[in-house]
Amino acid sequence: MNIRSLTRGDGVVIGAAVLLFIASFLDFYSVDGCGSYCDKVDMPNAWDTDKLGIILPSVFLAGLIGAGLVIAGRFQPESRKISGLTLGQWGNGLAVGAAWASLWTLFLTPDGMSMAVGAILSLLASLALAAGVILTPRLPALQAPLAGAGGPAAVPPYGAAPQPGYGYPGPGGAQPGAPAPYGAQPGQPAPPFGAQPGAGQPTPPPAAGSDFAPFWFAVPVARPLYAEDGSSSTIAELAPGTWYLAVEQRGQALVAQTQDGRRGVLQDTTGIQRG
Repeated sequence: MNIRSLTRGDGVVIGAAVLLFIASFLDFYSVDGCGSYCDKVDMPNAWDTDKLGIILPSVFLAGLIGAGLVIAGRFQPESRKISGLTLGQWGNGLAVGAAWASLWTLFLTPDGMSMAVGAILSLLASLALAAGVILTPRLPALQAPLAGAGGPAAVPPYGAAPQPGYGYPGPGGAQPGAPAPYGAQPGQPAPPFGAQPGAGQPTPPPAAGSDFAPFWFAVPVARPLYAEDGSSSTIAELAPGTWYLAVEQRGQALVAQTQDGRRGVLQDTTGIQRG
């Protein structure tokens, strides 16, 4: 499980779920016009199912389970599905359903009662939860990594000179531990910039497509690297803030090489930053 897979939108989902859980223990309704007897009236919370019926499963449990599935889906391959839907899609449906059920509690308040703090907080939390799952795929600001300054270094804008770091070749050659240039033998240093291949220096084999040249890139969010045989199994997870080497292009996908020499197919290349 890589915490760097989480986005700011996931942070909204987690925060809304925590607020929804707290709201489940607070009074859901309050009595109007009870005067000095209000403190003596025992009002139910969401867990008093004998009095509140299906509010617990339709609002609170649906929202909490939906949030859990959305977050769990971030750490699972998109190819892993249940009844044709991914965990995130199941979670999205439950989150939106919880918001809809919570909204209906406004119109189903019993006569002589009004919404208490538990109902108000649950409505706000469920609406925030639904907004988080709906807007995250559509707003770039919510797709940014949740990890703050303590996480990996930020990826420079496209066109800016990348700062040397782990996995990116700095001045004077490759960094220690970086993958060898495409086509080079293990342990063989890279030739100086501008040097022509000579005796004893094998020429790198051409990549797929005559106009393709290997390049360094970084991903905006954590993405799986699938096996080259076309199966749905993942061999690694590319993390933001780290440079990887693209060695081949297959349609819209890239064959990428990790720092330890593993190669796989990056199917989702949207938003990648080239070095």
